Amino acid sequence: MKSKKTIFCTAGLLLALIFLAAPQAAHTAPPWIPPDQIRYPALEFRMPQAQRIALKNGMFLFYLQDSELPLVSLTALVRTGTLHDPAGKEGLAEITASVMRTGGTAKLGSGEMDRRLDFLAASPSISMSLDSASIHFIFLKSDLDECLDLLSRMLLEPAFEEKKIQEALALKKEELRRTVDNPQTLAFREFNRLLYPGDPRGRYATSASLDNISRKDLISFHREYFSPANMLLAVSGDISREEAVKKIEQVFGDAKIPRLVHDIPAAPRQGGRGFFLIRKPIPQSTVVGGELTISKNHPDFYAFEVLDFLIGSGGFSSRIFSAVRNEEGLAYSAGSFYRARSNYGVFGTYAFTKTASTFQAISLIESILRDAAAGSIARAELDWAKRSIINSFIFSFEQPRQIAFEQMKNEYEKLPADYLTTYREKIEAVTLEDIRRIAAAFLHENRRLTLIVGDADRFGAWPENWPAPAQIVPQP
Repeated sequence: MKSKKTIFCTAGLLLALIFLAAPQAAHTAPPWIPPDQIRYPALEFRMPQAQRIALKNGMFLFYLQDSELPLVSLTALVRTGTLHDPAGKEGLAEITASVMRTGGTAKLGSGEMDRRLDFLAASPSISMSLDSASIHFIFLKSDLDECLDLLSRMLLEPAFEEKKIQEALALKKEELRRTVDNPQTLAFREFNRLLYPGDPRGRYATSASLDNISRKDLISFHREYFSPANMLLAVSGDISREEAVKKIEQVFGDAKIPRLVHDIPAAPRQGGRGFFLIRKPIPQSTVVGGELTISKNHPDFYAFEVLDFLIGSGGFSSRIFSAVRNEEGLAYSAGSFYRARSNYGVFGTYAFTKTASTFQAISLIESILRDAAAGSIARAELDWAKRSIINSFIFSFEQPRQIAFEQMKNEYEKLPADYLTTYREKIEAVTLEDIRRIAAAFLHENRRLTLIVGDADRFGAWPENWPAPAQIVPQP
């Protein structure tokens, strides 16, 4: 048993050590530095380059090897889109893409196709957007031959089984029925329609247009657009260049479809403007506004990217979000968006606000745009926006398949060959003078389109200085 003297000596030694250690730790602790003042080395990012290969069938292949996992990734873009829907048959492009996946092929019924894909644990997807169709397929390298064979059959010789067509039409009608009950989805759909008066981009599927679609229409649409020469294909993964070229040419080389190559449609001639109202007895309003603007190929594209980030797409610190949501508490979400394409763009704003503050939210957003056009952007805002955009850019290239896809999309949109490699430099080169100049030049209050979905009886008196709204009733 230890003596009291030993215990006291041990305890005293421990106290002495604690006493000596505490002041030393206090003296050596580094000072606290605010996160925005931390200095770190400049971000270095060198983007790998996918190889661009012209195939014998007219298809362009973008290849990038990645042997980390035994997988192969395929992504294709087809020069088509919902804007090519024939008048009166809106929805045809989307139904065609859907049934290409589900409706079997000339040699394989839909049931057998599904069984084979389930056995391979592979699930290709085909989707249709406004101005392109996209195909995505990831599978094990050991299943390369069979998966490529199934994909080529799906894309080049779809059977369009009548039962699957009717299922796709029924699902689309149900989606349309639900859209009318979703204020935000409804608002953005109708905003797009109103933005493109007299242009195919402004049309959308209705129950009536879906009733006009037949199997013959799907066959005709497919024959017009889904030829290898009208596709771009990105391939990445555990596959060599030689094997990729050989296998792709083998399965897509004997297509009987004519080599029709479509160009990017011309830009819309004009954009809609004015106030529009959809009456809906709901406790919150959805407000979407915007106008046509500059394209990705415009010299001021990079400055407009930064301007949009500052105004509303930059999250909590952007002007619209800060003013409308954080400071005034008028909306649970508000901001801006910039959809830039190769030959035109769309700049817009939005707010989801309570009914009583509908006009106040719109007025505040308009004042923010006027202030920006008047040159109120400060250098600190500009520096924050550029730094945020540059630092987030690299997250579009986390995986080789993303790199190959982005480079393929670059060609699809007919952008300069150095668009991706010089993007960060050109964002960094944007000056305060550039921002103020383009804000004054391209934020046109008198050209804006504003759509409100909400309970108009509870808005209050319509502002006298605003044009009277045109009331519209969406088609189901």
